[in-house]
Amino acid sequence: MTLNTVPPWEDVQNYIDGEWQSPTGDGGRDIVNPATGETLSHVGFSSESDIDTAVEAGQDAFETWSTTAVEERIQPLFELKQLLEAHQDELAEVLVREHGKTRGEASGELRRGIENVEVACGIPSMMQAGHLPNAAPEIDETAVRKPLGVFTAITPFNFPGMIPLWFLPYAVATGNAFILKPSEQDPVVAQRIFELIDQAGFPDGVVQLVHGSVDTVNGLLDHDGIAGASFVGSTPVAKAIYERAAKNGKRVQAQGGAKNHVIVTETANLDFAAQKTVSSALACGGERCLANDNILVEASVYDEFVELVLEEAGSKVVGDGLDDGTDIGALISPEHEERVREFIASGIDEGAELLLDGRDVDVPGYEGGNFLAPTVFGDVDPDMRIAREEIFGPVMGLLPVEGIDEAIDVMNRSDFGNAASLFTGRGSDARKFRHQADVGNVAVNAGTAAPMAFFHFGGRKDSFFGDLHAQGEDMIHFYTDKTIYIERWPDES
Repeated sequence: MTLNTVPPWEDVQNYIDGEWQSPTGDGGRDIVNPATGETLSHVGFSSESDIDTAVEAGQDAFETWSTTAVEERIQPLFELKQLLEAHQDELAEVLVREHGKTRGEASGELRRGIENVEVACGIPSMMQAGHLPNAAPEIDETAVRKPLGVFTAITPFNFPGMIPLWFLPYAVATGNAFILKPSEQDPVVAQRIFELIDQAGFPDGVVQLVHGSVDTVNGLLDHDGIAGASFVGSTPVAKAIYERAAKNGKRVQAQGGAKNHVIVTETANLDFAAQKTVSSALACGGERCLANDNILVEASVYDEFVELVLEEAGSKVVGDGLDDGTDIGALISPEHEERVREFIASGIDEGAELLLDGRDVDVPGYEGGNFLAPTVFGDVDPDMRIAREEIFGPVMGLLPVEGIDEAIDVMNRSDFGNAASLFTGRGSDARKFRHQADVGNVAVNAGTAAPMAFFHFGGRKDSFFGDLHAQGEDMIHFYTDKTIYIERWPDES
């Protein structure tokens, strides 16, 4: 099988009960290449009937799938891993066309997703819950993990290939049925992944795909047949998802937005720190929740570090993500590009020093694209809007601080707690950072605090709503509940 990577593509479809079906609801939207403005496809939105059909199919499949031997449940995942690897380049090309990021970024995203499929293949060990003989006189007790039913995930536009795989493999490996609602802005790569899922050997109804917008999301969250929901997106929407799902008695995990910090001390390798900081802030055009775009720099090395950052950021090439020389691709939509431009204007209005202005970037041959070049502000105040709010674009702000204590204080005052990085050559600074940072993912001398798939993806404060995170062992707890089995056999002699 070869995946279709060359548009125009046929309209996007739902995948319900093992069959491809056109959504039957009202509304829809065109899918547009952010680099060219070319219409690639169209996605229709699902109706209430589509949702009912998917949930009912999931419930029917769950009855058998939940009691299927765990060793059998992971066999389609092994097959899916091989299919994803075989088609990784094709999936990356589709992802670039509909999202705008570079080919290298798309390929790396898919690799991260595949790693979660690999981890989920270890469910036979991960689902073991514990046994205690003689817990009381003549009584043995055992904790048994059991799946719960039909789960859904509502995933964002910025990582349309990876984030569905934060959830899907664990949900089905633990014995649940699963329904994905991907972003309506770039749903084609999800459809291509489901074309591979269709080959992987899952029983009909175990893994399903429905498309739509807010009405589809609400329909899933309100449905009595849904046991739980996962979400990744902006903080206001994450909070709304969390409240609505919890009100309906469902398990819910909702990853929100971020405003991440890098701390650079005077003992750091400044060249290395500048390289990794710029990479973290500008990768995927800044459209990621791990972008470290607030840079807190010790005053004694501030001027030197600013020059290194400007040199590194200024060398980045903006263009079509399919071009090999491109470092920064297009933003997802004209509306999002305009939002980022408004942030830049607010930084100027509030008095930050505009050191590098990316607003007038010219990409010959791509006049219809949504492009912004790296933009760097200096002497940013922590109370400025560009220092407090998530920008989700290629914009960085440098803030001078007197030392590690002030830097940690500034960082911890943020409403968000997603990720942070420290560059230092001093172990005492690293230890202080590790123990005092009120952040879910932290890294020392690494630009991006991105956990591997066998660790959960942390997040605190307004960056996360719930108590069990994506990836790793947390997913086993989220998708199962423990039944405590108490056994006593009195001696009849």
